[in-house]
Formats: sequence, structure tokens, C-alpha cells
Amino acid sequence: MFDFLRAVQLNTMMVFSGICGTMAFLVLLTRSLTRRRRLILMSLELSACLLLIADRYSYVFRGDVSNLGYHMVRISNFLVFFFTLVVAYSFNHYLKDLCINEVGLKETPIRIRISCGLLILGLILLIVSRFFGFYYAFDENNRYYRTEGFYICYAIPLLALLLNTSVVLTYYRKLRRAVRIPLVLFSVVPIIAAIVQIYAYGLSLTNIAMVGMAVTLYIFALVDMNTVIDRARNLEIEILKEEQRDSQLIFEQTAQALSFAIDAKDKYTHGHSLRVAEYSRKIARATGVPEKECDKIYYTGLLHDVGKIGVQDTIINKDGKLTEEEFAQIKAHPVIGRNILSSINKLPYLSIGANFHHERYDGKGYPAGLKGEDIPYIARIIAVADAYDAMTSKRSYRDPLPQQKVREEFVKGIGTQFDPIYAKEMVHMIDLDSEYTMKEREESNALEGRNIVFCEEYRSDISEGIVITKCISDIRIRCRAEDDSSYSAAPVIPTLILFDSLDARVHDKGDNIAKEMVYYEYGEIKLNGETVCHGARKFESRSLSIDPVRIMSDKADNYLTETIYDINAVKYDDHVRLRIHSADKAFEVTVALPDSARYAYLAFSGEHCTINIESINRADTPVDEHEIRRIAEKVSYIDSPVGDIPNLQVNGWCTESSSGIKITDGLQIKMHAMSLPTARLVWHCPYLSVFTSDDGIVKGKDYREFCLMRLDGESWETDDFVTTSPSVSKLDGFEDWDIWKSKNREGFDCTINVHRIGNQVTIYTIDNFIEFKNTINIIDENVHNLYLALTGDQVALTNIRITPEG
Repeated sequence: MFDFLRAVQLNTMMVFSGICGTMAFLVLLTRSLTRRRRLILMSLELSACLLLIADRYSYVFRGDVSNLGYHMVRISNFLVFFFTLVVAYSFNHYLKDLCINEVGLKETPIRIRISCGLLILGLILLIVSRFFGFYYAFDENNRYYRTEGFYICYAIPLLALLLNTSVVLTYYRKLRRAVRIPLVLFSVVPIIAAIVQIYAYGLSLTNIAMVGMAVTLYIFALVDMNTVIDRARNLEIEILKEEQRDSQLIFEQTAQALSFAIDAKDKYTHGHSLRVAEYSRKIARATGVPEKECDKIYYTGLLHDVGKIGVQDTIINKDGKLTEEEFAQIKAHPVIGRNILSSINKLPYLSIGANFHHERYDGKGYPAGLKGEDIPYIARIIAVADAYDAMTSKRSYRDPLPQQKVREEFVKGIGTQFDPIYAKEMVHMIDLDSEYTMKEREESNALEGRNIVFCEEYRSDISEGIVITKCISDIRIRCRAEDDSSYSAAPVIPTLILFDSLDARVHDKGDNIAKEMVYYEYGEIKLNGETVCHGARKFESRSLSIDPVRIMSDKADNYLTETIYDINAVKYDDHVRLRIHSADKAFEVTVALPDSARYAYLAFSGEHCTINIESINRADTPVDEHEIRRIAEKVSYIDSPVGDIPNLQVNGWCTESSSGIKITDGLQIKMHAMSLPTARLVWHCPYLSVFTSDDGIVKGKDYREFCLMRLDGESWETDDFVTTSPSVSKLDGFEDWDIWKSKNREGFDCTINVHRIGNQVTIYTIDNFIEFKNTINIIDENVHNLYLALTGDQVALTNIRITPEG
């Protein structure tokens, strides 16, 4: 066995020395260790590396009688003894560091001091031996041999290791497992190897053992430090989570206290804000909003009436009819609430709910008169919850309305006062509330914020978004240069930022709020005609003729101190057109957006100027597709084979529908369905509408819809003369809703089977492992012709094949 070890020991030394050198470099890079411990371990690994290199050369040049061999044998043998002592000395300092910093001793143990003294004595004796041959000598063949003092050179480091071992055993239980194991090995293994080496001449077992233990020491030190760091990180995470829970609790309690203070202003609205918050969260959950968003909606509902702080108590509690002036003060509370909550810039959704919860879906609400999905969805949810609680709570002039009356009011308000999705969900919640327990016991603002923007550096201040719709908006701004003379030489040119965001505000593209608000910037337009395209498909500009009347008018009005700009903005599908006029320039910019499903907002900023947004006027009539010159192909997701009826792309909630398909027993519809890339919610999927009309057309003559089914498993009865029995099952392949949405965006083949017996219609389909069966009973004997229309929200339906009798 010893012969084999002798044969491979040179290669073993080379491998171990390379490992130690690498370890020394890694120690230098290890930031998880203290600086002192890092230096000690680097000294240990580096000296171990040099020890093996020297030992290897002592064997390589052994018996070499050349001049080089003569010197190399002597130098390498001296270095072997020298670095053996250095390795042991470095280990002493490592053990000392552990005793002070890990065990908690105030001073170095006396045994470690004695050990260090012995090693220094060993170094002195080694130097003396070099001149007097006390430890070793060389014969005429330049071969190393031991002399009478050889055992002393072994005894000194071994005695030092024994002292260290006694220290380790003394404080063994106070050291962590990953620390004490390598300490014991480093103390014991070299001693055993040294005893063996006394009888195995020609082998460097002690040196190899010490080097191996040095490597082990670093590995275990790293493992231990990683364990300590993990524990510290986990503790820090727990502390942060606890702080977050405490902060959340404090915020919730503060918000509730504020809502109670608001409700206390009106003796008839005690608990109103809390109930609105609860109803809003229920609606959000029922319509597939993620739980985190539901919590945001809850807090927004809790503070939606905060603006009433600014309304006089006498007006809020007035028993009689309000005068026009008093009602105007009441109508101001959304704007007051927005101004109060907009200062909480980390929670921008709070101000959205306060500002827009009195908007109506048909555009007849206040304060901005927003319409449809231009109203932020949070506000549309809160508007439903707020109206429900108002109708089901006692007032000075009436008791709570009967449940059926409340239901009727919501049915009437679908699509006019309320968003159809959330109003239908509220109707569904009312139907489930058989005991009547739920009762008392998009367009952004034309200009959401202030109308003056003070710009020093570019984007240091930005106006809030103005939504661009199919109805032309005319916006007038005044731009004035700052009075600072240092800027007077530079031209002052305001910039228009074109973007999309849930809160209608410009955000820094990389921050968390931008991600949360799904912020997307299309580009920038300087009002001198320069454009910068970011996320749009294409920008195209062209000059327009300047109106002489405008020139005279604008130049007569503070021409030397400010510039007036008139912006005409409109959006149709995936194109936006902006026409900008000033006294000196007129031009048109057409922008091709990534797709038709996105919104478009514009905001103003600049540099070294003040921008006053003087007026915003919007037309009542939407434009048609010929209003905007198309500069890019229409974004279509239905350029696929056409089946029995035309393919269908639905960019918003039921904005498009197929022609009516007459319902007969055995009807089967096959199609390929795909949610659009912008789809992010569960209900962005295909819908089925069961209806009747004289001409078989959706919204046709005498149109009545009985049931609207979403392929995510939701169903609504949309007529009083219908009952439904929906049944939804998650099949074995269903994983979770996020994966379900992802697969819908990838596209899938769908089969819809329909059976009809009289006025009972049963529809069965599967959408990515969501099995949906719904039996629809129409209890109106005058209804004979029933039709099914395909529709949805942000979805493309292609290759629609119809089999009248499956």
C-alpha cells in the first residue's frame, strides 16, 4: 500500500496544491466572511499550497547532483518545514478568532498562546538547523536524510496541535456543528498522519493531511457562514413580514377610522364606507380580479367618500331638497377626495376611486362625464357597490328599498348608469342573497389633476393623462418660459407624451408602480413637430396650413411671453391622430398603436417652462373609420381560414358579435378561439349570448337577451323571464387560472354542443379543462325563435363551423 502511495504522491501533491491555490483566491472573493477571518483562511490556504509545491520539488530534485539540484533540494526542504509551521500558526489564529467571536471569550485562551509560542520556537530552531544540520542533512548524492534532532521538528507542531485540540474539546458544545467538525479533524488527522509517517519514510503523509484539512476547514467555514446568513435572512424576512403586517394593520385601522369619521358627518350613513368596501371586494372577486387587486379595491372603497370632509355638515344632513348651489358642493366631493388622496403617491388607486365613483357608464355622471370603459374599472366597481348600499340603507326620507326593487334598478341601469359586467354580477349576488343580508346593520377625468404644470428639467413635472377616444377632443394649452434669464436663450417647446396606463398617469418605465399600472409608452411629440417613437408601431407627421385668423388671434394675445397651442386628438381602433396648431406652425401626427385593444392618453411636460392646460372640450359624436388616415396595416388576429360565418375579433367587452345562429336541437359549433395578447383577466375569453329578435341580429328589432355565458364558467340571466342552471367543473388537466389564461392566449379549439327542447336550451362546452354546462329555461310562451351569438372580451374567434344537427 505504501509503495502505491509513494507512486502517486507527486501527482497528489500537484492536485492538492492547485486546489489550495484556488481556495485562496475564492477566500479573497468571499464577502460573507469577516475581513480578519478571510485573511486568516487565505494565509492558511496559500501556505498549504506553497507547502505542497515545496514538498513536491524536494522529491523531484532529490538525488540531482547538478548545481540547480543542489540548491533546489535545500531550498525546498527548508520551505517544507517552514510552511508546516505557518499552516499550524494560521490555524492557531483561526481558532483564536472563533474563541473571541463565536464562543464569546474576552481574551485568547492561554493554551493557544502557548501553542503560538511553540511554533515561533520551532521556526527559530528550523533556522538554526539550516546551518548546523540539527534536523536533517544531505549525503554526497544530494539526498535528504534525518539527523538526531529530527523528532524535535515533529514534536513542536504536534504539541501545538494537541494544545489546540484541548481548546476545541473545551468549547466543543459552544461551537456550531459546521465549525467544530473541521476543527477536530484538523487537530487529529495530522497527528495520526505524523505517527504513521515516522514508520513510512519517503511519504509526506503529514503535509498532505494538513493540506487536506485546510481545504476542509474552508469548505466547512463557507457552509457555516451560508447557514448563518440564511438564518439571518430568514429572520430578517420574518421581521419584514411582521413589519409589513403591522403596517398593513395600521393602514387598515387608520383607513377605517377615517371612513368612520367621514360617515359620522351624516347620521344616516353610519358604516356606509365599510359596507361599500366589502361589496366592492365581493364584486371584484366574483368577476375574477386577482386577490391582491381585490384588497386594493377594498381600501379604495373604504376611502371613496373622503372628499365629504370638505362639504359642510349642514348640507350633508339637510332633510329637504338641496338647492343647485348646495348640490354643486356635494358634487365637488369626488374632486376634493382625489386631491386629498393623490398625495399618497405609493397608492395611486385610492385617488382613482374617490375621483370617479360618481361617473356613469353612459357618460352622464360627474365630475368629468366619463363614459363606458374610459372610467377606471376600480371606480366602476365602487359605483355599483356605492349605489347598492345607498338603496339598501335607511335615509331621512325613506327606509331601505325592497330587495326586488333594488334588483330592478340595477337591471334598468345595466349599460346606462352601471358597467354591464359589474352590474350583472351585483344582480347575481342579489339573487343568491335569499335572506337579504346585504343591507345596512373609462375614461379618466378629462384632466385628472391640476391644470398647471411647472417644468424645470424635462419630465420633472407632468400633467395627468387626458384620454383619447373616438370622440374628438380639442385641448388648448398656454406655454410660458421661466423668468430665469439663464434659460431665456433656449427655445421653450412643450412635449406631449402618448401612453397607456390603468391610472392615466405617466410613470418611470422600470418602477413597480409602472408595472402595477400596466404602463406602456407609445412615444413623445414635441410641439415643434419632432417625434420620438417608443412603443408604437409607427409615427408619421405632415405639415398643415396655418390659419391666418389663428395667427392674428394668437399673436395679439401675449405673443412675446407665451405661446398658445391647440391640439385636436382622436382615436379609432389602433390609430391615433393629433393635429397641433400654433401661431408659427401647424402639423399632424398619425400614430399606429400596437393593437386596437389598448387605450391612449396624452400628458404634457416640458423644460424651463410653465404649461397651463386652459380647456378641454370633447365632441358628443364618435368618428368613423375614415376619419384617420391609416399608416399601418390593421392589427388583426383573425387572418385565418374562414368557416361558415365570418371570423370575429372582439377588442372590448361584447364590442362585436357574430350573426345570430338559430338554435335547434343538436346544434354544434366548432371554432378556434384565442384571447388577445393584451388579455390579462379571466373574463378575457369567448362568450355565448342566447337571445331572440325578429331578424336574428344582435341589437336587432325586438331584441331580448336571455343569458350571457362566459367560457370561464360564469353565467348571467339577463332577462326576468329566464332561469339558468349552470354547472362548472375543473377537469384533471386544469392547473390554475394563470395557466388557463396563458393557454387561452395561445389559442385552442373549442366545440359547443347545444340541445333544445321547446324553450329549454342546454349548452355544453370545454375551455382548456373548464367544463361548462348550462341549462337555460325561458318562461315566456311568446318566444319562439332563439339564437346564439358568439362574442367575448379581447378574443379572436376563427374558422367557425356550424352543424345545424350534430
